[in-house]
Amino acid sequence: MSVLKNTMVCVTKQITCERLIKTGSRIQEKNGGELHIVHVAPEGYSFLGNSREGEALDYLFEISKAVNGFMTVLRSTNVEMSIVDYCNKNNIGRIVLGESLESRPENNMIVRLSKKLCDQVEIKIIPT
Repeated sequence: MSVLKNTMVCVTKQITCERLIKTGSRIQEKNGGELHIVHVAPEGYSFLGNSREGEALDYLFEISKAVNGFMTVLRSTNVEMSIVDYCNKNNIGRIVLGESLESRPENNMIVRLSKKLCDQVEIKIIPT
């Protein structure tokens, strides 16, 4: 018996990430499993000092609930390793990411994640 793989959506602190969550929801509905929405914030960073960012994350949390997803905010000094660890611990088979504007491979999070996750996880890039 095979276990259904879950879908993960990586979001930033921007309201425009709603489109990523909705895309992830459609993918999850088609493939089954759970929908995980994840934001990785730097350790020591406070959302309380910036009401716009706090409001955006609250809005994304509400969108996540509306599509029966689980939203998690992680604190980390290494964003990509936190995402890889989350994938391994939560049976993630697909990740939805927004397009990176960084052209240099060493600075492009998508390229670095692809190398670390190899063929274990399907990565879906949503253009801006």
